[in-house]
Amino acid sequence: MNNWGANVNSFTGGYAEEFGITISNNFYDDIWDGVYRSTGEFTKIINHPAPNFENHKAIAMICKAFYMQYMVDLYGDVPYSQAHLGVANLSPAYDDDKAIYRDLVVQLENAVDMIDNAPATALVVGSEDVILEGDMEGWKKFANTLKLRILLRQSELTDAETTTYLADEFAELATASFVDQDVTINPGYSNGSDDRQNPWYNLMYDLKPVNDPTRAQRTTYRFRRASAYIAGQLNSTPTDPRRGRLFTLISGAVVGVEQGDFSFPDGNAPADISALGPGLVISSEQDGYMMLLAESLLLQAEAAHKGYLAGDPQALFDGAIAASFSQLGAGNPSAYIAAVNVTPGKGYTAGTPAEQLEAIFYQKSIALNGINGAEIFIEYTRARKNGVPLIDANIPMPLDAEAPGDHKPRRLMYPISEIASNTANVPAQSVTDCYTSGPFWFAQ
Repeated sequence: MNNWGANVNSFTGGYAEEFGITISNNFYDDIWDGVYRSTGEFTKIINHPAPNFENHKAIAMICKAFYMQYMVDLYGDVPYSQAHLGVANLSPAYDDDKAIYRDLVVQLENAVDMIDNAPATALVVGSEDVILEGDMEGWKKFANTLKLRILLRQSELTDAETTTYLADEFAELATASFVDQDVTINPGYSNGSDDRQNPWYNLMYDLKPVNDPTRAQRTTYRFRRASAYIAGQLNSTPTDPRRGRLFTLISGAVVGVEQGDFSFPDGNAPADISALGPGLVISSEQDGYMMLLAESLLLQAEAAHKGYLAGDPQALFDGAIAASFSQLGAGNPSAYIAAVNVTPGKGYTAGTPAEQLEAIFYQKSIALNGINGAEIFIEYTRARKNGVPLIDANIPMPLDAEAPGDHKPRRLMYPISEIASNTANVPAQSVTDCYTSGPFWFAQ
């Protein structure tokens, strides 16, 4: 979402589809295939007949809901009720995306109930849980926060049925507990071999320890650089101290390049461009992230801002910034919080209610920078639906953009693998459709 550019000083080309916004049936198709493989494994756990695995099944239900929400957000209608049936049904029908969303809420509620009512014979979850290490109260908080995110995605719909539904569901969350620490995943990452490194870190560096001067940067690290847009945001007043954790600093600032600018040395690209920073690329052993505490607090801030939940949106907003600083190792956030809160669109205190909502979206985009690009893209899409002030003007299109319109796509195209294997059921879709229609929660 206009956070990364290319190291035009050392490479030509790259990110051609992203910068051209020329989506196709091959564009990020590994999302579809990877998510359905993962959710298929969760379905096996959920449906397994062995007794006493109630806690494990509840975890699988929560994880499946986590990933299937992204399938709706990125594609719209997808196979759901008939998915993962194996040879019993190799051509699953497509479910309505709104119906999937409603069922995801049911599954999350059922998972919480299963944890609360697990019999004494239920097996204790242990080290096999590489996310929350068997903390079942933590899993309930994660489920509640996922439900909150699902509800907020559709909170701008104004039809009577949705309005009533949201009021009822938010009421059920009135006394709920939400994620209160970063939800991480780490199955034992190490520098023992390439396949044991954190996969994100493995894209960036070889196996040598962080303090080894012979540690080699991989092509991915040498290629990815800060974009001019994100550099401008982080360097502008008030200067964001997280900038030196998100990107390397050059003469005390983040230096970015226009997305799609491959004109160096004949054009305007700077001679030195900031690389990914030490708060993102840490070590072979670094955690992966399912959800940040900062995201949880910003979701709660939005719900309080809109009157769906009790709570002080200002305190939740400030807490989210503090959590982001802590997660990135960016030092004391107090001075930044005080300064940014008088900046409309970036801080919560200043501005109109719409600008306060814009500030929530903005801080989420900074907190998730380099950690969850899909969430930033989806929230950008939702922000355009919400009419957040200047959201399109503030996030420019790449120089080479050939999109049919003045905005980024609202969803992805169904992949070739699905078209080839499930031809009869794949909805008809053109490239233009992806720019003119989004998931159900985008519809007017």
